[in-house]
Formats: sequence, structure tokens, C-alpha cells
Amino acid sequence: MQSKSLVTFITVNYNQMELTLELIDSIYQHTIVPFEIIVVDNDSKVNPKEKIQELYPDVRVIVSGVNRGFAGGNNIGVRASEGEYLFFINNDAVLTEGALETMLNTFTEHPDAGIVCPLICYYPENEGVDIIQYAGATDVNPFTGRNKILGERVKDQRQYRQSKPTFYAHGAGMLVPRKIIEEVGSMSEDYFLYYEELDWCERIRKSGYSVIIQPNAKIYHKESMSVGQHNPIKTYYLTRNRILFMAMNRRREEFLFFILFLLLFTIPKNTLMYLIRGQKEHLQAFYEAICWHFKKERSPQRVVSLK
Repeated sequence: MQSKSLVTFITVNYNQMELTLELIDSIYQHTIVPFEIIVVDNDSKVNPKEKIQELYPDVRVIVSGVNRGFAGGNNIGVRASEGEYLFFINNDAVLTEGALETMLNTFTEHPDAGIVCPLICYYPENEGVDIIQYAGATDVNPFTGRNKILGERVKDQRQYRQSKPTFYAHGAGMLVPRKIIEEVGSMSEDYFLYYEELDWCERIRKSGYSVIIQPNAKIYHKESMSVGQHNPIKTYYLTRNRILFMAMNRRREEFLFFILFLLLFTIPKNTLMYLIRGQKEHLQAFYEAICWHFKKERSPQRVVSLK
């Protein structure tokens, strides 16, 4: 790592020190431009600072002392960073050879780019077989508040080759010029977990910049390691933040249509689904998420501990 950094890697650790170490190792293996690494620890049970700096003395570890969520943790890293470009990368991801340099070159190819994302594949279970997690994203549907991830769970056969604009970045890997953050601002900490990068992309696109998917750069992602695939916490934040996102980013009439769809379709459907499956904790989390929007004092973090 050189003294003057072109790129700052920012990652947030939460009770996953081994995964974070694997990420750091991949960065050192596959990065040739000047860089720095900042690890923000979101109040893990075991402080990772000593272990990380024992193995990687140049890595800066910032212990927040409180769980500030995805956006809050990353924003701590932003304030401490020095790079011209900031690469926000999940600690359960790994970098591949040439990915960063390809993404940097994309800003020359697309001068209006505000964010460049790599092709994201699930961490491979079988050697030589890559399954795509993210190759771009559609716009959020004005009725459902949902969108579609392009290429999801499809085998990577180089069918995605051209860098091009997309609606939303994926929080597992986003390269952003510092000047964009200085102009648009950092990610909103109101979301705590999920939808914060979609909200950020809305603000960046409204400021005249584009979100670019660069499929010739690739990272691997061990998806949903921190919360888990079927955790009520995930149900809570996806539900709560979907409503918040629509309220913040859609016109009044569009938001009203969304609320009608929520009342007449989403709530009855999900209630029945959770009851049939016997998922009482998910049902509770679902209704807690909806009720959050009617509270006078609305904390970004759920009262139930994430630990």
C-alpha cells in the first residue's frame, strides 16, 4: 500500500472477522494501484482490531462502539478516507484480478458515471461455475415498491459484456468518486439496513449522473452472511425500508397507489403466507415494520438487538 491513495476500500465488519480477513487478503492480491483499506467495526462481540492489524499493519480499523448499520458504518469510513475513489465492498465479498482497474477505466468510458458496480457472483461452490447475483437492476415498480435484479441465479457465460447504465447499484460492491459524495452527500442512515444504496442511487441520478454496471469486472459475494437468508430481522428491514424508500423517492400520487397496493394486497398476502408457514417471528417483524411508520420517535435500528 502506497502513501498517497487513489482508491480507499471501505468495508464494515460485524462479528465476521475471518470473512473480513479473506476480503483484505483478496485486495492485497489483486490491487496494483495505490490504495488504502479502512475497516469499520460495528460493535462486534470480539474487537477485531488487534488481529487485523497484527496480520495487516497498514489496514486502518475504526471501532464504532455502536452498531450504526450499513450506511452508518460506511459513512464513518468515508469521513476517515483519503482516496480519490471510494470502493464500498461487503466484508463477505472477495475481489478478483483486474476488477478494480477495469472499474476505474469505466469512468473514462462513461464520463457521467456517479457509481460503477462490478458483476457480482455468488461465491462459487463448484470450481469454474459462476452463478450471477447481480448484473444490473430494473427500476422500482411504483405499485409494489420492488425491483428486479438482472441475471440473478443465472450461470455466468459472458452473456453480459457491455458496460451500460442501470437503475441501481448493489451495496456489495460500489466504486464512487469522492467528488460525487461531496456533491450529493453520503448514504442516508435512516435505513440502517437494506434500500440505502437504492435511495443513494436515486439522489445520484437526480443530480445528473448515471449508475453503471461493468460486467467485465467481477467480485464474489457470500450473500447474507451477516443477517441470514431467512431471518426476521431481514423481513423487518426489507418491509420497513421499502415503505420508507417509496415515501422518500416517489411522487405523492405514486406513493398513494403504493399504499393502496400494500393495504389491499401485500399485507393480506404476507399475513396468510407467514401463518401458513408457521413463521410467527416473521409475521411479528412484518407488522412491526409497518407500525414503525406511525411512531412519533422512529429510531433507525430495530429495538430487538441484531446480535
